Amino acid sequence: MSRSDVFVTAAELARMLSDGAPVAILDVRWELTAPDGREVYERGHVPGAVYVSLDDELTDHSVPGRGRHPLPTGAAVQEAARRWGLRDGVPTVVYDDWNRAGSARAWWVLTAAGIEDVRILDGGLGAWTADGGALESGPVTPPPGDATVRFPDLYDGALPTVTADELAGFAGVVLDARAPERFRGETEPVDPVAGHIPGAANAPSTSLLAPDGTVLPGSELTGVLDRIGTGDVAVYCGSGVTAAVTVAALRACDVEARLFPGSWSQWSADPARPVATGE
Repeated sequence: MSRSDVFVTAAELARMLSDGAPVAILDVRWELTAPDGREVYERGHVPGAVYVSLDDELTDHSVPGRGRHPLPTGAAVQEAARRWGLRDGVPTVVYDDWNRAGSARAWWVLTAAGIEDVRILDGGLGAWTADGGALESGPVTPPPGDATVRFPDLYDGALPTVTADELAGFAGVVLDARAPERFRGETEPVDPVAGHIPGAANAPSTSLLAPDGTVLPGSELTGVLDRIGTGDVAVYCGSGVTAAVTVAALRACDVEARLFPGSWSQWSADPARPVATGE
């Protein structure tokens, strides 16, 4: 697995559009404090991009006990993907404007469901506009697609996951992708308990990004890669969203990391689970 299998540059996307190549583009703008990105999407987005709601379309809130952003079913993903105009054999590009969180979540969900050739716009919307890319306003309603999902259960899909019970005895490296102050337990803005999973190492997903929002090349990710070594690696965050950034960055370096979808929001909700604080 190489970087070009996971990420696409703004210049490459612009070339695809100018050449008239078929491509589906999804706008997945989302922030922890501003989860609904539809308004900013309608003010300006990559031409042809369809808005995707992370909270409503990439999450199944009816699932109890699996954190704040439980994974949707394969059937729900297929229905949504066809609504977004995704087609079998046609590449999909996903983007956001906040630390690659929304786009990485979309990439992970679609790829785990078995939809092929999904890539993240490296650097997000900022890279697109910095490269001279035009924006259009208003919603986009594409013709229905025919994308086929191969995995009905994303917890057991095309990308590896890890459960809370498995993490409790995990023999590999566990990475916590949250901010350092949340990892240390100094603050917790969302979940009721502060701290981290015992034995985890802090590797904020934002530390994998360059100042322009692009993912650092493998040569500059040596700190994380050296920590992982050749063993198994699992990644979690607050609720399985920003950890997908880390999973994507590692996959671009040919490292297959397991996502803990429920992440800290699931772990900390169980009073029987141990909690660590500090470094």
